[in-house]
Amino acid sequence: MSSFTPHRSVRRAGFLRTLRAEWTRFRSARGRVLAMVASVLVTVSLGLLIAAGARSTCVTGKGEGPCPAPLVGPDGTAVMDKYYFVHQTLKGNGGVTARVSDMTGLIRLPDAVPGVRNVKEGVVPWAKAGLLVRQSLEQGTPYAAVMLTGDHGVRMQYNYVHDVPGGPHNGPQWLRLTRSGDTVTGYESDDGRTWTEVGTVTLTGLPEAVEIGLFAASPGALWDMAQAFAQATATFDRITLRGANGSWRHDDVGVVMESDGRTPHHPGGVVESGDKLIVTGGGDIGPATVEGGLRADLMLIGGAVGLVPMLVAAVMFLPAGHRSGPIGNGPPVEPYPARPLAARAAVVGVAAFVTGLAASGVVVPAGLAMLRANQNPVQPITLGTELRVIVGYAALTAAACVLALGLAALVRRAVVAVGLAVALVVVPHLLAAAGVAPWLLTITPAAGFAITQSVPTFAHVDVDPSPLGGHYPLPPWAGLAVTCGYAAFTLGAAIAARRPSRAARL
Repeated sequence: MSSFTPHRSVRRAGFLRTLRAEWTRFRSARGRVLAMVASVLVTVSLGLLIAAGARSTCVTGKGEGPCPAPLVGPDGTAVMDKYYFVHQTLKGNGGVTARVSDMTGLIRLPDAVPGVRNVKEGVVPWAKAGLLVRQSLEQGTPYAAVMLTGDHGVRMQYNYVHDVPGGPHNGPQWLRLTRSGDTVTGYESDDGRTWTEVGTVTLTGLPEAVEIGLFAASPGALWDMAQAFAQATATFDRITLRGANGSWRHDDVGVVMESDGRTPHHPGGVVESGDKLIVTGGGDIGPATVEGGLRADLMLIGGAVGLVPMLVAAVMFLPAGHRSGPIGNGPPVEPYPARPLAARAAVVGVAAFVTGLAASGVVVPAGLAMLRANQNPVQPITLGTELRVIVGYAALTAAACVLALGLAALVRRAVVAVGLAVALVVVPHLLAAAGVAPWLLTITPAAGFAITQSVPTFAHVDVDPSPLGGHYPLPPWAGLAVTCGYAAFTLGAAIAARRPSRAARL
């Protein structure tokens, strides 16, 4: 075993010498340094331009003015908490049972005739009607609910971000919600006799007196990367309460007033008909992925364009003799071994990472500060998420540049390599941001832009899978892994293609 040690040491020393030589060559070229500076300037300038120009206004009961800060739930996530609630006060343990015998609604669709509102009957997939217990009517407080949805069957949801699936029912359904101390349990039944538990949750610190009852809500219809009006109407019957025997109270929780300060905008309501309660509500109880404010990833909106100078610099890092075309003419040379190309990839990767880190490390915190200074609502972001966005963009820059280097080594034409790198990394992202073919962000190296997503994606919230809306088809780390996979494969193929044959070595 010891006989191999000197050989390995020599190889390691040889690689380190090559690495130092390649680093010296990289930083000694003024064009590559200028490309790094240009990349930072483009990314930062476009991001700060967006931040400086953003002005969010809302119409409230006090007239038009700055939008309020986003409502946050128990874990600090921006949330929606708007619904119609028919409820009583429950002191101590108890519960409520009811059957949702019917569920209808209204949906705003794109106007068939310009200027004429197109509202049709129907319910959106995440329209909700069911039973709810919560700490108080104050928005953002802890809650638990079991419900029938428009197209996702029975669910139990709690504290806005948690969702537990029940049965795949879409017709009449019995529901039950019980409270025992801090423990809340939801049940479902087809006939009101045989019950199945949907889920059990603990709402720590639940007070003795809570509000319990029936609710209806409906997220907006999703089109044109925005949410339009939608509401749900549910008929409840066979209602029984245990532990509460007061009169029903009605609250349109979170309703927004028109500019006159008196007229509710899309109000809910309730109609009592014999033993039935017909409850109508809009809004949602859940994460606010669209309405929660401007996002940190918007500050990197120029990141795709900022990558272009670095992709060019990566391609140009190959010696002129190893590529041909208008940028670098010269006859191809004999295939070179793995060591020089691996060293160049390491240098390019580190230089690109530092460049991306400088750009994102400036534009993200500075842009968020500008948004807040201009009284824009900003999506809450944890330090961990902000660091992931900043460092993740740097990692994406590094992987994209290694990919460009590998392409240059394979095709040997600088213009072709630059075109391929831009077509694979930049163009799909720009197309997806424009709402065209977002599926490209699952199969191309542009998938890595998902690492900049700053707002979580929740399974129980429908979103437009567009970078402009802040959502990507793949999770952040999975998207970055796709880009890294392309880079590793391309570099490996380039090294293998240029390895001397056995006959040549002999």
